[in-house]
Amino acid sequence: MADRWSDFEDRLAALRSSFQNGLGERIADLENAAKGMSASEDDATARSALAEVRKIVHRLAGSGTTFGFPEVTQNARELEDKCDERLATDARPDAADLTQLSEFIETLREAAAAPAKTAADAQEDPEEEALENGADDGSARQHRVLLVEDDRAQARAVEEFLKDEQYSIVRAETGGAALDVINENVPDAVLLDMMLPDMDGIDILRQIAERQLPCAVVVITAHGSVNLAVEAMRLGAYDFIIKPFNVTRLQVTVRNALEQQRLSRIVETYQDLDRSTYFGFIGASLPMQAVYRIIDSAAGSKATVFISGESGTGKEVCAEALHRKSPRADKPFVAINCGAIPKDLMESEIFGHVKGAFTGAVSDREGAARRANGGTLFLDEVCELDPSLQTKLLRFVQTGTYQRVGGDRTEEVDVRFVCATNRDPMTEVTEGRFREDLFYRLHVVPIQLPPLRERGEDVVLIAQQLLGEYSGEEGKRLSRFSDEVKGTFQSYAWPGNVREVQNVLRHIIVLNDGDEVTHEMLPHPLNLSTATGISQARARPPSPAGDTPPARRPDIIRPLAEVEKEAIDNAIRLCDGNIPKAAHFLGVSASTIYRKKQLWESG
Repeated sequence: MADRWSDFEDRLAALRSSFQNGLGERIADLENAAKGMSASEDDATARSALAEVRKIVHRLAGSGTTFGFPEVTQNARELEDKCDERLATDARPDAADLTQLSEFIETLREAAAAPAKTAADAQEDPEEEALENGADDGSARQHRVLLVEDDRAQARAVEEFLKDEQYSIVRAETGGAALDVINENVPDAVLLDMMLPDMDGIDILRQIAERQLPCAVVVITAHGSVNLAVEAMRLGAYDFIIKPFNVTRLQVTVRNALEQQRLSRIVETYQDLDRSTYFGFIGASLPMQAVYRIIDSAAGSKATVFISGESGTGKEVCAEALHRKSPRADKPFVAINCGAIPKDLMESEIFGHVKGAFTGAVSDREGAARRANGGTLFLDEVCELDPSLQTKLLRFVQTGTYQRVGGDRTEEVDVRFVCATNRDPMTEVTEGRFREDLFYRLHVVPIQLPPLRERGEDVVLIAQQLLGEYSGEEGKRLSRFSDEVKGTFQSYAWPGNVREVQNVLRHIIVLNDGDEVTHEMLPHPLNLSTATGISQARARPPSPAGDTPPARRPDIIRPLAEVEKEAIDNAIRLCDGNIPKAAHFLGVSASTIYRKKQLWESG
């Protein structure tokens, strides 16, 4: 046990140091955004820079206290509130906002320069320990323990044994009651009896494990069910106690479980910024980490989520992640592609129909709404819905009630709505193709999935995963990529996103043998001498007539840095100096261009 704690403490100390080292990049991002806020005369550009600031400080607000810098968290939250206030009213940032931002940047500089704290230092600091445990007032937070035990005498004995620990103990006598408590507010620890009147304790543990809930589980079992307890340990239980047990054994086990959970929570807070896989997603880039954090935050809510992104970016994967992370994970997930079903059948697909409602309706049929009852209803390509059906969907979202096609009985269901589109939803609204009131009902929690070209090295991670899967399916030995292929993958624009990567990998594996994927195995257009020109041609906005750059010899390969600088400079010129607008055309973030320009200006 001591070795396990020591490992946690070592990892925590390393992550604190990593957090400090990463502040330099955050400072540069904020300084570049500040330039955009102050230098631009265009209100939209200034607000775009302000939105960039808001994203950065939101991330810092969640990690400053965890790594021993509560002043970073406090100032970040204040600045985030100010950004939200400005963005909500479409107000332009003023001098006071710039002053507040400058002060926050100075706070980050001080944190970056501070001596690195060790895990032992944190343990010796009562105020910091309280903050790490989640207290807002400087006092240690009371741990919440769920006791799942149907024997009332046994439950009272456990409560008596733990009374000196000052835990907040919640009792549940059945598995169903325990799941209700967990769904409402995840406890810090669960004392779980294996034999319950309505289900086995192992079923509860399995749900906790599948949903990756942050609670430590201690299994309570009788002598005859030790094998079941061992199985529980394999599923992620922290420890098990055999009845009858003594006071000291129970107290020490619960205390140790809570301590390990505390250390795990601190480590995972920062490791969440570097997850390479997440509920079906593959990717460790910053844009994807931001997506993961939004899913983490939104999963437990019933609020409607609206996912936007290009075709092939993983919108259905995102919807399934929201469902699997939510309290509805054990209920149905029903997906409908609104663009793939004929308009005259769409209403029946969603709401169902009664016998005789239309030609071919030979019997009553449940729709997706009824099948998803208690779970999640995912409407993909929702902007494709016919206007008349949008009206009925609005009523359904507002009231949770609907009528089947051809029926007159009102039915009620409990579903969580998740919608997606590969179009610009605001354009659909302004051009009258999508109801504004429905849009605002659905667009409660927006998630913007980044295209693969903005995700850096993620494409290599995805390709490596697919290579292993597809090679196994086809009985091939291909298991790695040459450095040249990796470079080509990262420079190519991937207009089809992850779906295109899947097709490319299938092509390579079916038609080739060997251990390594080489450049010669790549299909067109990736097998050109350089994919750089392809990605830049797709990213560069069209040049106006009469302003065509001088022709270049097609047999000369120019340095990537030169091509990149020319593309960025040309985009900024064509956008009349509007960097956020140029960034939009190039398919990158404005902060990326600001950093590039700063690098070029510094020589």
